[in-house]
Amino acid sequence: MRRLLVTGGAGFIGANFCHYWCAAHPADRVVVLDALTYAGNLASIAPLIDTGRLRFVHGDIGERERLAALIAAETLDTVVNFAAESHVDRSLEDPATFLRTNVLGTEALLGAARDAWGAQALQRGCRFHHVSTDEVYGSLSASAAAFTESTPYAPNSPYAASKAAADHLVRAYGHSYGLPCTISNCSNNYGPYQFPEKLLPLSILNVLEGRPLPIYGDGLQIRDWLHVSDHCRAIELILAHSAPGETWNVGGSTQDPNLTVVGLLCELVDRAFAADGALAARFPQSPAAAGRASRSLIQHVRDRPGHDRRYAVDSGKIRERLGFSIGTALAPGLESTVRWYLGNEAWWRGVVSGEYREWYARQYAARPPDG
Repeated sequence: MRRLLVTGGAGFIGANFCHYWCAAHPADRVVVLDALTYAGNLASIAPLIDTGRLRFVHGDIGERERLAALIAAETLDTVVNFAAESHVDRSLEDPATFLRTNVLGTEALLGAARDAWGAQALQRGCRFHHVSTDEVYGSLSASAAAFTESTPYAPNSPYAASKAAADHLVRAYGHSYGLPCTISNCSNNYGPYQFPEKLLPLSILNVLEGRPLPIYGDGLQIRDWLHVSDHCRAIELILAHSAPGETWNVGGSTQDPNLTVVGLLCELVDRAFAADGALAARFPQSPAAAGRASRSLIQHVRDRPGHDRRYAVDSGKIRERLGFSIGTALAPGLESTVRWYLGNEAWWRGVVSGEYREWYARQYAARPPDG
């Protein structure tokens, strides 16, 4: 039985992890800490709170003393750190916020775990798992081999640099203080509960509401798409079987250009409208409601500064050593994601009705979503 602190548990990946873990490990104690900034949505984990499957604590990972007290009071033995600022465009506008949360916040959380667990953390079976990104490795050329765990760090945005710094802090705490830590560097996640500043959910919502689909440059930037459910399983394997001090790359084993992926999403929405006549009444502004192709909304816009051209992750280590495998291929994963957003209109209407809508109006009038 584990007793987990899940930081950032009301965010996209964190919420999916909570749903996965509570279903797979019903005897475990789960405590979620989230600051509920713009991308944190308590509605994503409300059913788990309402049924008593987890406890929610509103707070920031930078509150070291408070977190140490929480870890001790709840006798938590595992920290899974999802808490982060994660939007590249926002990091270009406000790097300081990313440094505060992703660097100083991670250090405070590490310190809190060390304070609460003491020198015998390893002997007590404690574990600090830090969730990071493939963007710490920089960008790949079209012919370069995929990122491995030994690829040198070369971050190209303030966001990536802040995550790289956090990774180094986690390693340093493991080496200097004996804190039992692991790190996973994941590729682009997609699936339910994703905040619609990211490429795939925003593309779905824009199609449903008849808004343009802005694509950076030629749209041939390549990302390695990983369904969030596969990411959750990978973390489960790491917590169960990895020795402390290990780093694990987790990718979806797909390398499709953004333009191709958005085009497939458009086709999936068109098929959904063709199969369900009620969708036209629900979303009358969508081209699909009038029988037109959703692809007609695609617009190419000027590329953003320093836009990484290609990410690709070699997941050979976690596959060979821990038995990880992809359970959701891209095409069925995208189809299930479209179905989820069609079936959960109340969730995303609530998200886009608040602060985000103002930010969207400022940003996406001229620029596409992060992806």
